[in-house]
Parts: sequence; C-alpha cells; structure tokens
Amino acid sequence: MKISFVTKPAPRAAVLVVLVAEDLRLGARAAAIDHGTGGALARALRAPRFKGKKGEVLDLVAPNGVGARRVLLLGLGAAKELDALAAREAGGALAAHLLAEHETAASLLVEIPKGSKLEEAHLAAELAFGLRLRNYRFHRFMTEAKPDRPNPLVTIELAVAGPAAAEKAMRRRAAVAAGVELARDLTNEPPNELYPESFVARAKALARLGVKVEALDVKQMAKLGLNALLAVGKGSARPPRLLVLQYDGTGKAGGRKEGPLAFVGKGVCFDSGGLCLKRPNAMFEMKGDMAGGAAVIGLIRALAERKAKVHVVGVIGLVENLPSSTAFKPGDIVKTMAGRTIEMLDTDAEGRLVLIDALHYTVSRFKPRSVVDLATLTYSIQAALGNVFAGLFASEDRLAERLAAAGQAVGERLWRMPLDKAYDTHLESRIADIKHHAEDAESADAPHAAALLKQFVGACPWAHLDIAGQEFRGKDQPMAPAGATGYAVQLLEEFVAKIEGIG
Repeated sequence: MKISFVTKPAPRAAVLVVLVAEDLRLGARAAAIDHGTGGALARALRAPRFKGKKGEVLDLVAPNGVGARRVLLLGLGAAKELDALAAREAGGALAAHLLAEHETAASLLVEIPKGSKLEEAHLAAELAFGLRLRNYRFHRFMTEAKPDRPNPLVTIELAVAGPAAAEKAMRRRAAVAAGVELARDLTNEPPNELYPESFVARAKALARLGVKVEALDVKQMAKLGLNALLAVGKGSARPPRLLVLQYDGTGKAGGRKEGPLAFVGKGVCFDSGGLCLKRPNAMFEMKGDMAGGAAVIGLIRALAERKAKVHVVGVIGLVENLPSSTAFKPGDIVKTMAGRTIEMLDTDAEGRLVLIDALHYTVSRFKPRSVVDLATLTYSIQAALGNVFAGLFASEDRLAERLAAAGQAVGERLWRMPLDKAYDTHLESRIADIKHHAEDAESADAPHAAALLKQFVGACPWAHLDIAGQEFRGKDQPMAPAGATGYAVQLLEEFVAKIEGIG
C-alpha cells in the first residue's frame, strides 16, 4: 500500500474521509467542504445512530458539490482521549470499512479535534499506521480470483498542514509495520514451507539492513552442549538451528560499557506434542508455535529499518517437535548447556527445553543488560487470562513495569504473574538435578515454567512473556485481520524506544 502525505486532498478523490470527534464539530477545512455540499455533512452528523465514537463510519454516497463519489465521516472518539493507540485503531476501522466496500484508495483530510493533545502530524502518522496494519493480507497460496474477496488497499493519501513532519513521524511507524508484517507472514506460513532451515533463510534477508545473521547447526550446538534444545528436535528429519541476530546502531562497537538488550524467542516451527501426541483439533494451529521467534525477528527488522540507536541481540531456538523412533521420550535425562541435568516428563512441554539452552547461551555469550524471552508456552496462561492479556513474569520490578507500560501503550497488554521460589520445590527430581515441569502439568503450569526458566539466566535482569493464545485470532481485530497477529513486535519496539529516549 502506498501512503503519502500532502497539503490538500486530491480534487477528484474517489473517496474522501473527514475526521469527527464525539463533539461532532467539523474542522475548518472540513467545514469548507461541508459548505461546498450545501451542508450535507452537517445534516448527516445529525443522524441518530452516529455518535462520533472511535472507529464509527458514516457513509455519504454521491454527495453534491464535491468531486468524490463518496464522503466518509470517521469517528475518533472523545478528543481528550485521542492518543496514539486510539488513532491507530480508528485507522484500522477505516481500513476495514474501505475493504468491505471494495474500495482500493482514499484521501483523508486530517484535522486535530479541539481538546486533543496529539499533534496533527502524529495523528496522520498513527491513522496511516492503523490503516496499514489492518490492510495486511496473506494470500501467497491463493491461486484463484474470487469476486467477493476484496482487494487490499492500494493508495492512501493524507492531507495535513505539515506533510514533511507527518512523513518524519511515519518513518518509525512504517518500520514497525514492516516488522509486524514479517512476524505475521512467518506465523501464517504452513509447516511444510516454514521449518528451521527455511526460517534461517528468511532471516538472512535482514543482512541488507545491517543485521549480522548466524545460524548454529546441530554439530555446533552439540559441541556447545545445547542438549535440551537438540533433544526436542530429534524426532524430525528437519534438523534444528539456533538463529542469532545482532544489530548495533550505537556506533560504539568495542567501546561500550554495558551489554546489549537481548530477546530470546521460542521457534518451534511445528509442535505435534512429540510422543505425547496432541489431540488432532489441538494440533492445527501448532504451526504458530514459533510466534515468539517471529516476534523477535520482527522486532530486529523494525529496529534495523528505522536505524535505532541501540545494541540488540535476538536468539531463536528453531526446532520441530515430532514423533518418530528417534524422538525424545518421557523420562529421558540430558545435560543442558548450563551443565545441569534435566529429567523430561512430557514431550509436549518442549518449549521450555528449547528456551533454557537458548537463554543460557544468550546470557553467557553476550552478557546482556537485560533479557526478555517470548513463547507460546502454556495452556494455563490462556485459562487464566484468556486473550485479553499475555502473562508477564519478571525478576526485576523496573523491567516488568517498563514492559507493562509499553504493552499498555500499543494495546498488547501484559498481566504480571507470580515468580516465587515455592514453585521451585515442585521441579525437584529424584534422579536428576531438576525436572522440566511439575508432575501435575495442569496445576499452575505457567508459573512452574517461569520458575524453570529463571534458573538459567543467572543474575541478569530477565522477563518471560507467555504469549500463548495471542499468536492467532479467529476474527478480525481493530488492527489485524483474522489469522496471525504479529503479537509483541509493537510492544517490544515501544519498550526499546523508551530506553532509547524516543516516542
């Protein structure tokens, strides 16, 4: 979709969009358009059902006095509550309406409603950001045209008093959108197309943005002792990989005093449950069990594309968990990279095994200032929080607060869960150093998994995001069509931006 910022809307735009807050007042330029229509806009605003609420759309078809064949009134909600997120969601609602009407282009007249604290340039950029996210489609495998399927939006023009300022504000949003789209693409891919080796191949495209891309193979991982990660991949003909992404925009290589910000993702490209096989109806969406890894690569792309002045590292453990004669078994014991032995009880609790080696590798090699891991890890977090929140576990209050604030700002909300030593006692093994989950897997599995992961990060400030249930949506959302969400790319980019001191 081409997005442009101009000083005035095209005189012959097919679809003209005018912004209206809950006070239903037209801005000065919108009032001029209303005058040209003989007051058609003002009369339409008296319609009983239209209240100017966020995302409401009132459609005037073929109004007199303007070149447009339709004028849309887009509600922004209460002006005093119009923040970046509200503007993004309004843009998403507009995209949904345009798509439903099979429109492929629109021109927006952007004016700040009285009482809003947003600058006009930022309002324009946030509207465009929401439009782009909601316009996303994954049609790579569709070969037949269907007349009832709307085509994606092609051209969006936003008329704003300061187009140069709006373009500058949009640069960061465009980079984040590209990261979200990459994460969505990877999560939507079918498992016969996306597996550890092909995931690595996709990641190598980031080299053009200045990202250093490494991929450790089985031999290299075995030499380092990543035996827990390797155990999970033993059942598949597709060998596992450890993907390492490094981006440094600080210009301080070799001279910095503190380590990078580190992000570790679970990259189980398909999870059948292994020998502890899942039910068929629980297996279909397991192509998305790599959504944590997708978020990490999406974040790195966003930061590199906007040339963020930060040093970040992304590490993704990539495996397939499949049943076969070589698959790991309940009761197996392996020595982790940290040197501790771990007894494995349930092969369908494989994600934490991937993460403990990936986390230890990250902390020991890069000595980061903090590390955040992301994983579609437990059904219990879904039972506790539904899809309203993702679970947040953290070893440090400040890190937890920063992540929660970032999630609140972008609409990817986190709820802090308990991280308590009492859970450690349930992970004690009679024949190994530790078990990989409590014997009753249905009892508080999320905090037990977090308690396990914490034992492999040492003293490094650490947070674990259990994003199970967030990776897909069965219905359209304000800024995402049904399917993969690209969850946590926006959250983590906002988290990093605040550390940079921007946003």
